[in-house]
Amino acid sequence: MRLSPIALALSLAFATVSSVGYSQKPDDQINPRSMALLEQGEAARKAGNFVQANDLLESSLAVDPRNRAAFVALGRVAQAQELPGKAIRFYKEALALEPNDLAALTAQGEALVQKGAVDRAKANLARIRTLCKTECGQATQLAGVIAKGPPPAVVTAQAATTVPAKGSEPPVKP
Repeated sequence: MRLSPIALALSLAFATVSSVGYSQKPDDQINPRSMALLEQGEAARKAGNFVQANDLLESSLAVDPRNRAAFVALGRVAQAQELPGKAIRFYKEALALEPNDLAALTAQGEALVQKGAVDRAKANLARIRTLCKTECGQATQLAGVIAKGPPPAVVTAQAATTVPAKGSEPPVKP
């Protein structure tokens, strides 16, 4: 009689723990509906229809939030719309799911260069080279983007926002 509440509690605990393991999907099995929406979104992005691509890719993530490729594709859409900050956020989400995703690291590095953060892009390049161990296409691609540098508008905007040191004279315009 004294052991029956303990036995009941243990059996209930074992039943709930064992049922949790059966209901979860492995990480490598992305919902096929999410993959179909991803393909449609990629096709719309390549066709230049960024609004439709964004909608389809967000729907893909609503179906399965573990779809890393959808985060990367959303980042590509944001980059095409010249929104590098938004793109970096999407790549960060993809890297949260898989920190060693070479496609996300490369794309994030490109967006960082687009934003003007070349030093952070170089950190991504170093990480890609560490993961590849030998020269790989992603490292070569990102190295080329870094060598090209940020767009001229970003460089001009950064130069215009520099503040002179305290106590120094402002430049005299002729």
